[in-house]
Amino acid sequence: MEYPPVASLSLQGREGVEVALQALLTPMQARLSPGAAELVVSAAGANTDMPSQSLEALSRMIWGLAPLLAGGGTHPVAGRLGDALAHGTDPAHPEYWGAVTQPCIRSVEMAPLGFAMALQPEAFYGQLPPQGRENLYRWLEPINRTHLWPNNWLFFRVLVNLGFARVGRPTDEAKVAEDLQRLEGWYLSDGWYQDGDTGRCDYYIAFAFHFYGLIYATLAGERDPERADRFRRRAAEFAQQYIHWFAPDGSSFPFGRSLIYRFAVASFWGALALAGVEALPWGVIKGLYLRNLRWWLRRPIFTETGLLTLGYGYPNLNLPETYSSPGSPYWAFKAFLPLALAASHPFWQAEEKPLPALPAVVVQKHPRMILCRDRASGHVVALNGGGQLDEKSEGHLRYGDAKYAKFAYSSAFGFSLPQDRLGLFYGAYDSMLALSDDGRHYRSRWSTEAGRFEGTSHVCRWRPWPDVEITTWLIPAGRWHVRIHRLTTPRTLQSAEGGFALKKDNEDLRPGDTARAEGPDEARVANRFGLCGIRGYDGRAGLLISPAANTNLIEPVTVLPMLTGELAAGTHTLACAVLGLPGPGQHEAAWQNPPAVRIDGDRATVNGPDGEVYFDAALTDES
Repeated sequence: MEYPPVASLSLQGREGVEVALQALLTPMQARLSPGAAELVVSAAGANTDMPSQSLEALSRMIWGLAPLLAGGGTHPVAGRLGDALAHGTDPAHPEYWGAVTQPCIRSVEMAPLGFAMALQPEAFYGQLPPQGRENLYRWLEPINRTHLWPNNWLFFRVLVNLGFARVGRPTDEAKVAEDLQRLEGWYLSDGWYQDGDTGRCDYYIAFAFHFYGLIYATLAGERDPERADRFRRRAAEFAQQYIHWFAPDGSSFPFGRSLIYRFAVASFWGALALAGVEALPWGVIKGLYLRNLRWWLRRPIFTETGLLTLGYGYPNLNLPETYSSPGSPYWAFKAFLPLALAASHPFWQAEEKPLPALPAVVVQKHPRMILCRDRASGHVVALNGGGQLDEKSEGHLRYGDAKYAKFAYSSAFGFSLPQDRLGLFYGAYDSMLALSDDGRHYRSRWSTEAGRFEGTSHVCRWRPWPDVEITTWLIPAGRWHVRIHRLTTPRTLQSAEGGFALKKDNEDLRPGDTARAEGPDEARVANRFGLCGIRGYDGRAGLLISPAANTNLIEPVTVLPMLTGELAAGTHTLACAVLGLPGPGQHEAAWQNPPAVRIDGDRATVNGPDGEVYFDAALTDES
C-alpha cells in the first residue's frame, strides 16, 4: 500500500529527501527490541539464522541514518544507537549478534557499520563507553580473517577498515590492498565491472562496485589518490552508460537479482555527488536521482505502518532470493547518501533537469544489451543477449532464467516470474520462448553457448535440452522489436512465445474499455494502462492468457499476449514482432504499422513501414 507520509512528497530538493528519510525511519523505531540491537520488521524469513536477520534490518537502516547525521540532521532512532551497538556486540547480552566465522550475512552487515564509523565516528563509535568501543572493534575485526565471497563482498572488508582507520584502530592494510587489487581486476571497460568471475553486469555494478568505490575515493582519497582517481573516472564513464537504463518518469527496467532493493538503483547518482564527480551536469544527475525516488515512494511497497516490504512494485514473496530476509529491502537506504552533503553543495543547488535527448538505440556490450527508447511514450526496453547465468553456480538464485535470460526487459511492464513450471498459466512466460515436450512442463532460455552483436542486433545460441538447438536474433525495429529463432529439434515440441504483460483492468466495472484480439499470428490487449501485443510471421496461433496473480513484478494481475504452436521434429524458423506502449494514447496506429519481416531461405530482412532497414542478414550462426 502507499505510505502517505512519503507518497505525497514533492521531493524537490534536499529538504524533501530528508523529510522522506525521517518518515521511513519512524516506523522502524517502533520495531526496535528492548535492547535496541534487534529490529524485526516481519515474521517472514530467509536462509540465515534469526539473530542475523534482525541485525540485517538494523544495520541497513544505518545506510540512511549515517548520512543524515553527517549532514546535520537527526532522528529519535539515533538516540538508541549506543544501546544497539553496545548490546549487539556484547557476547554476554541476550541480543548479541553472534560471531562471524564464515561468509554469512553478518559479514554483509559489517559494511554499513564500517562506513558509518568512517563517515560519522562520534555517533557510531565515540559515544560508546570504553568497553562498548572495544566490543564493537572485536566484533568487526574478524572480517579481516574471514573468507568473503569473491565478488562485491570484498568491499565490505574495505569499508570496515576505513572505519577502523578513522577511529584509530588497527587495520589490515595488506588484506585491504589485496582485496582492492582483486576488485579492480574485475574492471572491464566503459565504466563496467563484472561481479566476480561470473560475467554478470547488473545493478550490483551501480549500487555496489561504484557506490563503494566512490565512498572509498571520498574517504581514502588523500592516502590513495591514484586509485581514488581511477574510481572517479570509471564512475564518470559508467554514468554515460547507466543513464540509458532510466525512463523519463524515473523508473528503470527490473533486471537481475536482489530487485527487492528497489531505490538502491538511485544510490549511484547520489554517490557521484558525494565524491564530487560531475559526470553529467549536476541538474541532470539530480533529476535522475529525485525522479527515481519519487517513482518508488509513490508505489504500494509499504505495510500500513510504513515498513518496506519484500517485493518490487508491490509486496510479493514470489520474488526474493533465498538470502533475502524482511530487513533486506533497506539496502535501498543507500539512496540517502547525498544527505551527508550540505544544502550548499552544487548537487543540491542545481535546478533539476529532465533527461537529455538520448539515442533511440544504444548497444552496451558488457551487459550484452540493446537499449531501446521510445521517445513518444518514454518506454525503455532492454533487448537482452543473455549469457549472464552459469547454471552450475546459481543455486542461491530463484528463477534465474526469468531474472537474467528473458529476451526483453521493460521499464513500464517489468517482467514476470513463474510460480510453477506446469503450463502457461503458472509459467507466465512473457518475453520468452517457452518449449515443452509433454505439453505440461516448459523450458526457456537459461544459459547461452555463444553470442555476438551484429550492428544493432544480437544473435546467440542456446539449448533448452542438450539435443534441441536454437539460435535467436533480437532486432530493434522502431517502437517494436523483432525476434527470429532458428530451431532444430529431434522430436515434437509445444511452443509459446510471450510479449509484454499488461496490467489487467476491471472489465466488469469498465465494460468496453479493454480491446482484445486473438487470431492467426496475432495477440493483442489494450486498455487505459497501455497496449501490449505480439505479431507472428510463421502461422502460430495468437492467445491471450491471464497468468496467475503475483507473477509480474510491477502489477499483480496482468494479461499476457502469446503465440503458440506445435513444432514437428526438424528445423523451423520462427519470427515475431513485439510492441508495448504504456499509458493512454493513440496506440492503435502503431499496432497497425508493424515492421515487415521476410524470411527467404537463410536470409532475413526487417523493414519499417516507411522502408527503413532494421535488419538484412543471413541467418547463420558463426559464433
